[in-house]
Amino acid sequence: MSEKNGFTAAEGVSVSPIAGSTASPVESFDVLVIGAGPTGLACAIEAQRSGFRTALVDKGCLCNSLFHYPAHMTFFTTSELLEIGNIPFPSVNAKPTRNEALEYYRKVADHYQLDVRQYRHVTGVSGHDGEFRVATRDQHGRDSVYETKKLIVATGYYDLPNYMKIPGEDLGKVFHYYDDPHPYYGQDVVVIGGKNSAAIAALELWRHGARVTLVHRGATMHKHVKYWILPDIENRIKNGEITAYFESRVTEITPDNIHLETPRGTVTLENDFVFALTGYHPDFAFLRELGVSLEGKDLLPLCDKETLESNVAGVYLAGVVVAGSRTNEIFIENGRFHGRQIAVDLERKLASGSREMAPAY
Repeated sequence: MSEKNGFTAAEGVSVSPIAGSTASPVESFDVLVIGAGPTGLACAIEAQRSGFRTALVDKGCLCNSLFHYPAHMTFFTTSELLEIGNIPFPSVNAKPTRNEALEYYRKVADHYQLDVRQYRHVTGVSGHDGEFRVATRDQHGRDSVYETKKLIVATGYYDLPNYMKIPGEDLGKVFHYYDDPHPYYGQDVVVIGGKNSAAIAALELWRHGARVTLVHRGATMHKHVKYWILPDIENRIKNGEITAYFESRVTEITPDNIHLETPRGTVTLENDFVFALTGYHPDFAFLRELGVSLEGKDLLPLCDKETLESNVAGVYLAGVVVAGSRTNEIFIENGRFHGRQIAVDLERKLASGSREMAPAY
């Protein structure tokens, strides 16, 4: 343990044992980034620019979360606010599409010749500041071990849905991600949620011939629904084109029906498919296993606001994980700057060649 100004930080970490692994020969890096989304890429670019041997690992593909966004999605922001590494993001649209963003980030990775290890699931982390060991397993069950002086966790939040924990949620007709409306033509579809994802899904499904019912626990659509989407969904509901149950919740899902608790009592609807778009959360279990302290009802990770080093010496946090469960506070637009913040601290600590005490918070 190390202590500074009354703050105690763990210097060692162990997520799971690595001993006995049939791993390939160990590779060594100065900085290893866990998560190869836009923020992770920005962190790797800045670390590499600072002269550190850097690699990224991701359990999926490059920008895995973006890849799993709806195929025809348009971003809410402009392309220049998605730029990383000082590489311009040209777009023919006022707001770029998912496919344009994926192409852009591929080009950025190529430009900087980033060392991205895709389809590598982290199975264990051990060691301490300056001497971490990270074990991964690929899609074929083959193990690898990486040694690194510093760790950057940029794992996002889109991979972990907020489950409702109700009977029938595990049925094959229930989805926590929305992709394409075509397969649901002529079907009875329930969309659960009241934010942007739910509004967009409900509108697209209705426009492509689905019979749509929206269920939301709030009294109205959420205040964060974008201003150009809100009147559209409200008008569809007002006109009866989309049925809506507000201040309501789903209590059970069966193969042919869905059961609701509403202000007017229990309602049972015929149903073919359910999109439970109830939000997502960071991998809090992984952060806890690393030794990162999570504080308050929002599970805010303890980290220095300037350097983004967590209470575990040598472990940095970047992107939405910094905000805990307040996932509407950090997006690509502001998370992309975390790489520079971290790189400044890496330059100071790794250049000195000595172990640093944990910072005061």
